[in-house]
Amino acid sequence: MSVVRIPPTLRSETGGEKQVVADGGTVREVIVDLAERFPSLGTQILEDGDLAPFVNVYVEGEDVRTLEGLDTEVDEAATVILLPAMAGGSPAERAPHLAQEEVVQAAETAPHCPREKVGPSLRSGGNRTLRPAR
Repeated sequence: MSVVRIPPTLRSETGGEKQVVADGGTVREVIVDLAERFPSLGTQILEDGDLAPFVNVYVEGEDVRTLEGLDTEVDEAATVILLPAMAGGSPAERAPHLAQEEVVQAAETAPHCPREKVGPSLRSGGNRTLRPAR
């Protein structure tokens, strides 16, 4: 059985577990096993029976999209990582109860970091303690 690491955003779907074991010889089989055992996790990571487009899957640190996709083989001792992409959304999506003018006002008054407040070392050539690439 492979170990599947669950990110904080999905842990409520696995009863708070940081990692769970799953059975399967391919990524697809591992995902199906998870979805059968944790149906609410399945609804979060699957879309029309396939992996949702915003979910990234890594096997032993390699993105499966650069390998064989869902048909990527998974060794019994492998670590699989589920990593859904994160996005902020628009102010209207985060606050649907606000009137349009309130959303515009909130966006205009949102805190920001003016260029003048950036530290002098960053404005004048960056961090000088970095070593050059080899």
